Amino acid sequence: MTLVEVGPRDGFQGIGPFIPTETKIDFLKRLAAAGLERIEAGSFVSPTALPQLRDVGAIVAACREIPGLKPQFLVPNARYGATAIEAGAEVLVFVVSVSEAHNRSNVRRHPSESVGECARLIAARPAGVEVRVDVATAFDCPFTGRVAESDVLDLLDRLVAVAPDAELCLCDTTGKATPDHVAALFAAARERFPEKDRWAFHAHDTYGLGLANIHAAWRVGVTIFDAAFAGLGGCPFAPGATGNVATEDVVWMFRQMGVETGVDLDALLSVARDGALLPGGTPGGRIRDALGDRGSPTCGA
Repeated sequence: MTLVEVGPRDGFQGIGPFIPTETKIDFLKRLAAAGLERIEAGSFVSPTALPQLRDVGAIVAACREIPGLKPQFLVPNARYGATAIEAGAEVLVFVVSVSEAHNRSNVRRHPSESVGECARLIAARPAGVEVRVDVATAFDCPFTGRVAESDVLDLLDRLVAVAPDAELCLCDTTGKATPDHVAALFAAARERFPEKDRWAFHAHDTYGLGLANIHAAWRVGVTIFDAAFAGLGGCPFAPGATGNVATEDVVWMFRQMGVETGVDLDALLSVARDGALLPGGTPGGRIRDALGDRGSPTCGA
């Protein structure tokens, strides 16, 4: 089971007051020290659109100095992908929405145009650069409502054709998915593409179902999960969406289930408590309050 910590990207991007670069780097170091090896550390996007992430070049450089860290960086198109590679990024996350309305709001393109951008990125990447594809609004769109399963599978058809070796992540962008919906969509996707063995799930916790949805995905074979320390997050281009499911909550749940995550919960809780105090942030999650200053109990206590 693999956790992808997305707080330094998805968690920070909606915070208005600029977080000093040194503070961001300190969070990255502490998260890595807690055992989170895969961290989404930033985005290569217009600084006008997301001014919080305007220091991404410095973040890439800092990540090289953090032992054991495998950072990934979100890119919305081939041009920013090339910029990320030039800056030294070795794992890129390409994002495309199933919903045309959301894709146009997010990256100013029709989804088909974004698939073309993904193809150009894949074709131009140098050897050694990995690409993951985040399929946004795979369950619900903030503008048009529930997304049809057939639309998701049709987009996946095109993405698998242009990025056959990419990890695929289905994203509950608005946090409106329910466990049955999550399980059914992943089951359908895995049946449609039996050759794909790397599926990820990106959950938001708008309606308090983030953990339940992760558990539902786990039960149908998904083993890679995004989460944000302190439950920070929320898409600026998805009205009404709140933070991601809290990483510490996910770690606690799997620990209680006897599933190893490789994460030191006590160390993570310390980082999450500090993250919850960031000016302008909107934290979520429950485990920090439930455990208080007692630290984490042994599994099954």
